[in-house]
Amino acid sequence: MEVGLVTAFLGGTLALLSPCGALLLPAFFASTIGATSRLAGHATVFYAGLVLALAPLGLAAGTLGSIFATHRSAVVTVTAVLLIGLGMLQALGGGFDMARLLPTAGRLPEHAAKRHGVARTFALGAASGLVGVCTGPILGAVLTLAAAQGDVTAALTLLAVYGAGMVIPLVVLAAFWERIGPRGHRLLRGRSLRFARRDWHTTSLVAGVLLITVGVVFWVTNGLVGVPELIPVHVQLRLQGLAGAAGTRFDVIAIVAIAVVASSVWALRRRRPGPQPDAVSGSERRSSEERA
Repeated sequence: MEVGLVTAFLGGTLALLSPCGALLLPAFFASTIGATSRLAGHATVFYAGLVLALAPLGLAAGTLGSIFATHRSAVVTVTAVLLIGLGMLQALGGGFDMARLLPTAGRLPEHAAKRHGVARTFALGAASGLVGVCTGPILGAVLTLAAAQGDVTAALTLLAVYGAGMVIPLVVLAAFWERIGPRGHRLLRGRSLRFARRDWHTTSLVAGVLLITVGVVFWVTNGLVGVPELIPVHVQLRLQGLAGAAGTRFDVIAIVAIAVVASSVWALRRRRPGPQPDAVSGSERRSSEERA
C-alpha cells in the first residue's frame, strides 16, 4: 500500500506538470489569487473540488476490485499488464480523456470559465482532476491500483493522495511563481525531444517509466505483497507513540494558550477607558441647548 501511495502522489505531481497545459494552474493561482493567505483557502477549495470529482471513480474502482478479490492471481496479472500498457502509452505521448467516463464532466471547463472567486476555484479543481488527454493514462493507472486494493476505503485513499500530489506542488509553485522567473517556468514545463522519428516529452517519459516500473514491481512481488516496508514496523510503532505523546502535549498547550488569550482579552477590556465625565456632561449640555 505504501508503494501505491507514493506512486499516486508522484502521479498527481506529474499530472500537474503534464505537457497538456496543466502547468497553467500555478500561473492562474498566482495571478488571480495573489496573497498567500488567500492562496491557502483557495487551494483547500480546489482540493475539495478535485476529490469530489474523483470520488465516483474511486468508489467504482474499489467496488469492482472487491468483487474480484477472490481471484487474486488474475487481478495481479491484469493490473500489472494495464500499468505497463498505460506507462507505455504515457511515454509515447498518447492518452485519453477520463472525463468521458462521467456524463457531465466534459462541461466542467466551461463552468469554471463562467464562475468567479471560490466557485471558479472549486470548478477548476473538479475539471483538473478529470479533463486532459495527457493525464488520462496517469489517472487510469492510479484507478487500476485502486481497484487492485479490493477495498473501497483504500481506493478512495489512493485517489485522495493523487489529488494531494497535484495540490501541494500547485500551492508551492503558485507561492513562488514570480520568483521562479521565465527560465524556471521553462524548466518545469520540460522539453521536447526528437528520437526515432518521434516527438517525445520529458515529463511524459518520466511518468511512463514510473508506471512501467510500478507495473513490473507489481507483477514480480505478487501485488506489492513482497515489497519491503518503506518504513519499518518498529519505526512505525515508535512514530505512533511519539504522535500520541505529542497529541497529549498539544492538548495541554492548546488549553494554556486559550486561557492566556482569554485572560489577555479580559484584561484589555478592563483597562479600556470609559467616557470621561466632563465629556459626557459637555455632550449632554450641547444636546439640551440644541433642544432648547
